[in-house]
Amino acid sequence: MAEGGPCVPARYIFTALVSIGLAIIYGLKVNLSVAIVVMINSTELALMKLTEDDHHGSHHGSNESMSVNPEFACPAPDTGSNVTVVAQDGPFAWPEPTQGLVLGAYFWGYILTQIPGGRVAEMFSAKWVIWGSVLVNVIFTILTPVAANISYIAVLVVRFIEGLGAGVSLPAIHVMLTKWALPQERNMISSLAYAGMALGTVISLPFSGILAAAFGWESVFYVQGGLAMVWCVLWLVFVYDSPQDHPRIHPAELELFESCMAGGGGGHGHSNLPVPWKALLKSGPFWAILIAHSCNNFGWYMLLVELPTYMKHILRFNISENALLSAVPYLSLWIFSVIWSNRLDWAKSKGWISTTTVRKLSTAVGSLLPALCFVGVSFAGCDRQAAVALMTLGTMFIAGMYCGFLSNHIDIAPNYAGTLMALTNTAATIPGFIVPVFVGEMTHGNQSLGQWQIIFFTTSAVLLVELVMYTFLASGEEQPWNKAYTGGADGKNGAHLSPEEEKLNKTSRA
Repeated sequence: MAEGGPCVPARYIFTALVSIGLAIIYGLKVNLSVAIVVMINSTELALMKLTEDDHHGSHHGSNESMSVNPEFACPAPDTGSNVTVVAQDGPFAWPEPTQGLVLGAYFWGYILTQIPGGRVAEMFSAKWVIWGSVLVNVIFTILTPVAANISYIAVLVVRFIEGLGAGVSLPAIHVMLTKWALPQERNMISSLAYAGMALGTVISLPFSGILAAAFGWESVFYVQGGLAMVWCVLWLVFVYDSPQDHPRIHPAELELFESCMAGGGGGHGHSNLPVPWKALLKSGPFWAILIAHSCNNFGWYMLLVELPTYMKHILRFNISENALLSAVPYLSLWIFSVIWSNRLDWAKSKGWISTTTVRKLSTAVGSLLPALCFVGVSFAGCDRQAAVALMTLGTMFIAGMYCGFLSNHIDIAPNYAGTLMALTNTAATIPGFIVPVFVGEMTHGNQSLGQWQIIFFTTSAVLLVELVMYTFLASGEEQPWNKAYTGGADGKNGAHLSPEEEKLNKTSRA
């Protein structure tokens, strides 16, 4: 800031609270992935499987299954002592397919509120949409232990409602970024805001493990939900829909927004414009974002939801080790995203790279490199150090998405950034409930390296599809259909439409 400006600019306070809000949503999303490791009675499940195999074997004249330990694929780690590691069992004998449903129920709700959430945020108040999103997640996280003691079906309902609340968050945040992220700071502000997804995972995974080990699995939900209530108060006090709405913003910072946003880089926006659906659905850059978002989320949710399960059943880490090591990759992701976005903004300010190059290069980093790491994990087998190192690198490089396709909506259509994020995130949510069910079916009664290799190779293939499609179709330039309706919205821009935009204006209304 120039001399005489605020000590802490309002846009930085906004960025910090958005990041923390996303950290809460993602932390409350993944805490079940850790808690379920100690909620499940693995011993009872193993006995049920052996009983089932014994009954099945009596009809086929084979007792081969009785000699197989269904619980672990790799040998126990050398702890340097003769103490036997005791399985950490919980009260619930939910088989793998049921666990997959419980972990996936969140995404069934998440997918339903994307588009209405984006439109409500664009037309009314994104601030209140985000606040409600976090509050719903906090309340129903606290209710999770009660639901679990009733039935797994009750947990499905609670997680479904959490998903409904969380579904509106990203579209609403995209709407606010068009007003609060200066064009010259867009990569940095967006990356710091969305890095909250990794920050929440970094904090929630080890914290959940510590709470579960020390105070029982119920404490994971009670403590984290209770602490998140503090954010709900801070958000109402310090955040407003736009700089112009902020009663305490410093005049120097407001002047900066007015001057930098005057050229149409976001700022005021047009809140009540109809969506030019025909032009949008014919847009190659839009489809590039949608395909990349969907494919990348397959890899993201594989790491986010299934990593603790892999580390317990295959690599045989206990709950404390599991939670801590599961968090290390996300800490690396957060650090890498900050450094990468800063260097990209610097290179772009020098005129060395265009916005399109930034988006394609970042998406390549976030797809190709994680795909190679998934292949590496498949061949690492029971080498715990190599597997953890490769999973850490894969998760770190997936941070490329923050400066890649995840920021691309604002480039191509700032007037419809919330709606575009809602559309692509709706499609990208599908992997969220496919991944747990897919892994649950693949590993049901067969937690083996061979099954997990199939899972990891499939994930690598999906990420390569993302790389190819985005490279060919993506653009970082504003699309003509973004201005299709601005002439009738406020009368300021209609006189400056090009002939191509005038033609698009007419066809979009058809």
